[in-house]
Amino acid sequence: MPEGDTIFRAARTLHRALAGKPVVRFESVFPALTRVHVDTPLTAQTIESVSASGKHVLMRFSGGMVLRTHMRMNGSWHIYRPEEAWQRPRRDMRIVIGTPDFVAVGFNIPVAEFFPARDLARHDELRRLGPDLLTETFDAAQALARMKARPAEPIADVLLNQRVVAGIGNVYKSEVLFACRVNPFTKVREIDDPGLECLLTTARRFLLANVQTSLAPMTTYIGYRRTTGRDNPSERLWVYGRAGLPCRRCGTTVRIGKHGTDARLTYWCPACQGQGEPGAAAP
Repeated sequence: MPEGDTIFRAARTLHRALAGKPVVRFESVFPALTRVHVDTPLTAQTIESVSASGKHVLMRFSGGMVLRTHMRMNGSWHIYRPEEAWQRPRRDMRIVIGTPDFVAVGFNIPVAEFFPARDLARHDELRRLGPDLLTETFDAAQALARMKARPAEPIADVLLNQRVVAGIGNVYKSEVLFACRVNPFTKVREIDDPGLECLLTTARRFLLANVQTSLAPMTTYIGYRRTTGRDNPSERLWVYGRAGLPCRRCGTTVRIGKHGTDARLTYWCPACQGQGEPGAAAP
């Protein structure tokens, strides 16, 4: 699943390309989206803005509707010039939104809906999101309180819960836990406030580092680099994806384990962070 910084940068790129431009083309494989377009043609409207809310992309139209998309595991938005060939097959297309200058194509997007902009504050999915790590108004105190409200849950699960804090995905979960020397399977109640605050501060710092770089050119959006503080481009991540390799800090073999109802993979160093749950396997 894309991390919060990836979604933020996707929304920013879409905004730069589309905001303030009239819609000249709309098509979708989703019948519900097509019905909205038939009833209130988007081709008579302007795209007002594109923004991110947690891992949701919100595209606002001048007619008063908002298009919400969520990428889940495999979805992505691409930007093309009107006559440019797509880099993905048409069978993967889910949404096309064209302006005179650019065409935005949503590939393999599993979640998409229109809803009235006036209902934004009441939208079930959006209003339940925890504080967004990438907003200027990030509420660290509220995020800390939401973490502490789940005392019996492993911290790795809590960091991924978007209703606790929005923006952390599987990569940053492992990287942030490593940076703060916290074992992924530790219960929240076993971590003191400074430890929880370290996780929030570090997660925010890592995510912001990947959205405060120079703006990407107006080319196809596929993804962006991800780094958690390593200077060497070939060593950007500390533990994620490095099972069986030596820890970059101490040389101990990095381990991998599964957790949560979705059996998400977690990487950690048993020397820097502790041995972890019984049965977690070393490759």
